Amino acid sequence: MASDGGWYYVKDEQTIGPMSVDELRQALSGADGPNTPVWGPGAPEWTAARHIASLGVGSTKLATPPKAPAKRKADEIEYEIFGDDMQFVEVTLDPGEVVIAEAGGMMYMSQGIEMQTVFGDPSKNQGFLGKLFDAGKRMVTGESLFLTTFGAMSSKREQVSFAAPYPGKIIPLQLDQLGGEIICQKDAFLCAARGVHIGIAFQKRILAGLFGGEGFILQRLTGDGLAFVHAGGTIHRRELEVGEMLRLDTGCLVAFQPSVEYDIQMTGGIKNTIFGGEGLFLATLKGPGTVWLQSLPFTRLAGRILANMPRGKGEGSILGSAANIFESRR
Repeated sequence: MASDGGWYYVKDEQTIGPMSVDELRQALSGADGPNTPVWGPGAPEWTAARHIASLGVGSTKLATPPKAPAKRKADEIEYEIFGDDMQFVEVTLDPGEVVIAEAGGMMYMSQGIEMQTVFGDPSKNQGFLGKLFDAGKRMVTGESLFLTTFGAMSSKREQVSFAAPYPGKIIPLQLDQLGGEIICQKDAFLCAARGVHIGIAFQKRILAGLFGGEGFILQRLTGDGLAFVHAGGTIHRRELEVGEMLRLDTGCLVAFQPSVEYDIQMTGGIKNTIFGGEGLFLATLKGPGTVWLQSLPFTRLAGRILANMPRGKGEGSILGSAANIFESRR
């Protein structure tokens, strides 16, 4: 034990002292003073100053240390979205970082990017059977068996970009800020940081599965990293309060948090069903949670294109040329 009047404390791993009680109190007046290890009369071993009542530099109660922030599992990538209606996202990777994407989505990449086609989920360390199971789940959603990874293998930062497959918007989703899980339509996923898992979500209600516009299966994105999804037209993000209900066209739903209840209801009335032009069913969303909606589902866009394709007459035929004379020009 130190002699009477001899106090010591630790700063930057150095022992400072001896000193009087008043000198010690002055030295411990900073913000970290109560947590500083001290040794002196009445302290047989190094003790945090706040636990010694005679010093009066902090509470003598043992404080519960704050919970250390969890280490992010996914790569922390940077990005920039370019364009308006035909967008692409450019992802910047630090050395060793990797981004995962659907096959065929890449637009361009810098010289130091290494591309690999992988079987199964590249974010998991799994054997062949696990990879086979993940690939099978991707087949069920209508996606390719394979995913493509793009890694920065040089000693400097590299860029790789991914383009939207049709007119619309790219939506960045920081999963750890959205509860760690998002459910989206099965063809919405574009790319994500390594560490984001891409799975499937089965519809629990048969009616929603049969007539929900997306079938029984949706995609589930889980993790704490950044993911990008794409949808058609203009994207509207809406926050639903507890018990708040929203009805919409079944094809206009892009993504939602798992706290949102998703179901299907009939439009109601024979006249609405036959002449309303909205089909037999509407999707219903019930809060709480966040939902993302699209103004132009790809099925609607494709239907308009097919409806306006010429039928029964060729561009170069005599009948086709004659018919064009009487057609109105818009």
